Amino acid sequence: MSSDDAAQDQTVQRDPTDQYDQPDTSGEKIEHPGRTGDMKNEPDHGEKSYRGSGRLDGKQAVITGGDSGIGRAVAIAFAREGADVLVVHLASEQEDGDTTVKLIEQSGRRGISVAADLREEQACRRVIERAVEELGGIDVLVNNAAYQMAQPGGIADITTEQLDRVMRTNLYATFWLSKGALEHMGKGSSIINTTSIQGSTPSPELLDYAMTKAALISFTQGLAQMVGPKGIRVNAVAPGPIWTPLIPATMHEEKIEGFGQWTPLGRAGQPRDGRNPRPRGGDACRPPRSASDLRHRASLRRAGRQPGRAGAVDRLARAPTAGAQHAVVDVHRPGRADHPDPVGS
Repeated sequence: MSSDDAAQDQTVQRDPTDQYDQPDTSGEKIEHPGRTGDMKNEPDHGEKSYRGSGRLDGKQAVITGGDSGIGRAVAIAFAREGADVLVVHLASEQEDGDTTVKLIEQSGRRGISVAADLREEQACRRVIERAVEELGGIDVLVNNAAYQMAQPGGIADITTEQLDRVMRTNLYATFWLSKGALEHMGKGSSIINTTSIQGSTPSPELLDYAMTKAALISFTQGLAQMVGPKGIRVNAVAPGPIWTPLIPATMHEEKIEGFGQWTPLGRAGQPRDGRNPRPRGGDACRPPRSASDLRHRASLRRAGRQPGRAGAVDRLARAPTAGAQHAVVDVHRPGRADHPDPVGS
C-alpha cells in the first residue's frame, strides 16, 4: 500500500483491487494459535487509516478473538468511534492482546485484555461479569473467536477431540456469551456474530468448522426474532478469505499459497476489509440493512458483479436502510464456489 493510500481513511472511495497487494503467502506457516508478530506479511487492521465519527460514543463493547485479525480491526474501529472495549483471547495470545489494548488506549478509550478459554461456560460467565464490573455494562457483544484446523482427509481425519473443540469454541461460547450479555443489555444494544463463507460454501477439509458457521447464521436469525421486540439487534457478518494469523496457523501450505487470489478483487481481504459493517451494527442510531437486501447484494458478488461500486463493504457499513432485525452481511465474497477459502478470525 502506498503512503498516499495509508493517509486515506475508510470514507474515501477507491479501487479495492489495487488498494492492497496480494500477501506473499508462499512458505508462510506459523505455530497455532498464530500470533501477528510471527507473520512475515502482517495484516492491515486499520491502525493508520480508520477515522471515527462518534457513532459509539459512551458505549461499552466486548470482542472475543479481539487480539488479532478481524477482532483487532473491530476493536480499533470501535475505540475510534468512541467505545470502551474489552478484548478476549487465549492466554498464549497475551502479547497480541496487549498490543490491541495499546491501540485502543491510543484512541483515547479504555481497553481491557482478558485471557480466557471460552470452551468453558464458567469462563464465559467471568468475561461478562468483568465487562459489567470494569466497563459499567455491555452495549455491544461481538462473537468473533473461532477455532479451525484443516484436515485434508475431511471427515475421516477429524477426531472427536477436534470436533468437540470446534463446537465448544465456535458455538457453545457464542451461546453462553450471548445469554449472559443479554441480561445486561437494553434497548439499542446489539450482538454481532462472525460467521463465514464456509457457512454456505463449505470446504471438505474444514467440514466441522463450516458446520458451526452455518449454525451461527441460524442462531443469529432465531435470536434476532426473539430479542428484536426488546429493542436489541442481532446481526452476522460473513467474511470470505481474510489474511489473519489463523490462516498460516491452521491451513496446509498448498492452501496458503495464493490464498484469496481467486476472488473478484484478485486478492485476499485484509482485516480492515471485514471490519466496516461492525460499527454499523453497533450504532444504535442507524439500523442495518434488511436480510433480503443483503442477500441480493451477495448474489451479485457471487456472479462476479459489484453492487453499486467495487467498495461494497464500505457501502454496507454506511448506508442506512431500516428492515428486518437480522441480517447476514457478506464481506469479500468469492466469485467462484469451487475454490472456497476459510475466513480468518
